[in-house]
Amino acid sequence: MARQWGMVIDLDRCTGCEACVVACHAENNIATVGEDQAARGRAMHWIRVERYWEGNFPNARVIYRPVLCQQCGDAPCEAVCPTYASYHNPEGLNAQIYNRCIGTRYCGNACPYNVRFFNFYNPVWDKPLNLQLNPDVSVRSVGIMEKCTFCIQRIKVAEFRAQAEKRPLKDEEFNPACVQSCPPKAMVFGDLDDPASEVSRLAQSNRATRLLEEVGTLPNVIYLRSVS
Repeated sequence: MARQWGMVIDLDRCTGCEACVVACHAENNIATVGEDQAARGRAMHWIRVERYWEGNFPNARVIYRPVLCQQCGDAPCEAVCPTYASYHNPEGLNAQIYNRCIGTRYCGNACPYNVRFFNFYNPVWDKPLNLQLNPDVSVRSVGIMEKCTFCIQRIKVAEFRAQAEKRPLKDEEFNPACVQSCPPKAMVFGDLDDPASEVSRLAQSNRATRLLEEVGTLPNVIYLRSVS
């Protein structure tokens, strides 16, 4: 039976350091668009850290919320794609087939979380930054949409290794780059369908909530409310 990959993010632990953002860029060959493009609304971050205030002065405090593709169970982005470049895979991921994408940007308009991005130009890495590109991840070209994949390349490597060793894939045997890099361990990744997994246990917490839950997208990313 296919796993259902999911993530739990503890808002009480997140410090807003943005190590997850840096790790995501490095792992997934995400180009830095530059100041001019960002000013035109063309910034590209598969994960961003939002900041908002809670409480009233003098007891107000800042809360940080990492926002990435929510890997929705009922994803609006998939239904509007005319070429089926966006589809739901058996492991609960909103997958993207880059060589099917024709850049209509319908999926970006349909996504209520603003986590899909359009390549307005072919990415360029000045030397020696080109040497740090991850060979396990394709470099996306101009004219297509891209998004967080839960580092599917790491998922597949772990699955192939477990298959070669003729054993089941162990929980927390690998992590997406954002989870691996998080200093306060605010992010937990795993199989939501495995009752023994930490991510499944945390998803049952009375602090658990989903972003824009009222929209009905059934996200696989769960946030633990701040209580302190």
